[in-house]
Amino acid sequence: MTAALPIPSASSTSITNTTRTNWHAVWQFIRPYWSSDEKWKARGLLFTVIALALGMVYLDVQFNAWNRDFYNALENKDFAAFRSQLWRFSYLAFIYIAVAIYRIYLMQALEIRWRAWMTRQYMDEWLENQAYYRLEQTRLADNPDQRIAEDLQFLTNGSLTLSLGLLSSVVSLASFVGILWSVSGPLSFMLSGQQWTIPGYMVWFAIAYAGVGSLIVFWIGRPLVDQNFNQQRYEADFRFGLIRIREHAEAVALYRGEIQEKQQLGTRFQRIWENWWTIMRTTKRLNATSTFYAQFAVIFPFLVGAPRYFSGAITLGGLMQISSAFGHVQESLSWFINAFSSLASWKASVNRLAGFHAAVVAARTHVSGITVERNNVGAILLDRVTLHLPDGTVLTEPLSAEIRPSQRILVTGRSGCGKSTLFRAIAGIWPYGRGSIEVPNDARLLFLPQKGYLPIGTLRAAIAYPAAENAYKERAILHYLEACKLPHLLERLDEPDNWSQRLSPGEQQRLAFVRALLAKPQILFLDEATSALDPQTEEQLYDLLLKDLPNASVVSIAHREAVAKYHQIRWQFVHAAEDAAALARATQQQRYTILPSKTGNS
Repeated sequence: MTAALPIPSASSTSITNTTRTNWHAVWQFIRPYWSSDEKWKARGLLFTVIALALGMVYLDVQFNAWNRDFYNALENKDFAAFRSQLWRFSYLAFIYIAVAIYRIYLMQALEIRWRAWMTRQYMDEWLENQAYYRLEQTRLADNPDQRIAEDLQFLTNGSLTLSLGLLSSVVSLASFVGILWSVSGPLSFMLSGQQWTIPGYMVWFAIAYAGVGSLIVFWIGRPLVDQNFNQQRYEADFRFGLIRIREHAEAVALYRGEIQEKQQLGTRFQRIWENWWTIMRTTKRLNATSTFYAQFAVIFPFLVGAPRYFSGAITLGGLMQISSAFGHVQESLSWFINAFSSLASWKASVNRLAGFHAAVVAARTHVSGITVERNNVGAILLDRVTLHLPDGTVLTEPLSAEIRPSQRILVTGRSGCGKSTLFRAIAGIWPYGRGSIEVPNDARLLFLPQKGYLPIGTLRAAIAYPAAENAYKERAILHYLEACKLPHLLERLDEPDNWSQRLSPGEQQRLAFVRALLAKPQILFLDEATSALDPQTEEQLYDLLLKDLPNASVVSIAHREAVAKYHQIRWQFVHAAEDAAALARATQQQRYTILPSKTGNS
């Protein structure tokens, strides 16, 4: 049985980042939770928080009226009225404090519920159809951990805080603009020999004051959205570099790579430093404008209201009520100014989530050129399978082959010729290429890569992964730990640890064999799964494997020729252009399936 395949070099795909998101897309992020299975709890909490926010506006109106009566009592030296207003202030303040506390408490409860729901949705999307794996291959989105952990928190917190703040500002404006209009009265003045009268003049002053301030703040602070977007990305890159050193601490230490790691981390932090100073300069200009705007707003109503007070048109209480009402109107109209920095950070997070969501959807819905289907034949069938790299570069020539029950197949070839990629295609996680693969309906497949995965937790859970921690009987686990030359781990089954950092590569490979022997797959794929073992241990594990799984199909990738004696058939990748003689020699051997290939990475 003969077949053929090739292999070029991989090219990296650039990371795509979304720095612009329209408001329709923003609504698409926000809407699903409010129509989900939690909608009634969510809406109930939201309506309660809104009611409390509106209650605070109502109390502000009461305090505004209190200002007038209290200062009138002071002006008139009316002690009875003064004492009455103190009691009035006391119960208003008590109610206000209670409302403010529960408004924040219930809003935080709503925020964590919303965030938990969004996190579950994003984790499901990220993990579904191996989207997380394809994102790493295509590099369509950077730092998915940060986007799920931090950006979702910014989205939920910012959406609630900003929207409720805007709602309170609108209601406060509607409540106080009428008060300000009535108490400020008209302003009359002479201009060009003609008398002009502006009714409710303080309202127009407040609108003009807030309008000019908003335009200036928007012009100054607009770059903050992109700057915050970049800052979040640089922070995540720096944190990822630190985590990488933790994960590969031993290798870095053995290589004495501290200087190189320090340089790389320094380069990543330099990006944070430079972008942070850019944010600082923008924030300084923004703060200078908004602080001047806020401070001048304190004295502004007294300046424009003083003429009517000194003319006797209004009382001291009326002036204080005008000042209070003007402050509320001006603050409501200044919502955009006060919230601009938070709005910029929130928008940056939304943009990052939009890019991440688009990348996940693209990864999940990517139309695979290699179809993997189930059959009733009882064998794995490969029909003209061609492997590509993610960028479309052709990796192999078409291959047609089969893996029958109880067959033992050795896959060999130069490093980077496509051996591991072929395993990935059979596993259904490599969509790049053409052709079809059929897998038996009820077949249990297990893949042991060269570098396995051990989750953080108890050793028992690490051995059972991906099954539940209690999936296997303890006696069986102890038996195979002993058989796989891991007697020193017998007493540590229930010890939690980061086992990938505690065990040597050889111990991890032996532990992977324990996992395989417990799982008893019908078809087992070993991708250099014994490369870290000495020849004697390697032979013992293969003997154990064939003894305890006599009916299983075993497909191995290995570079040691000693492994060949445990297999019946060899699939050999041969570079067709460079090794024509080797191809001809190998084709004459009945135990060989020849896979002609190009040069490249597996």
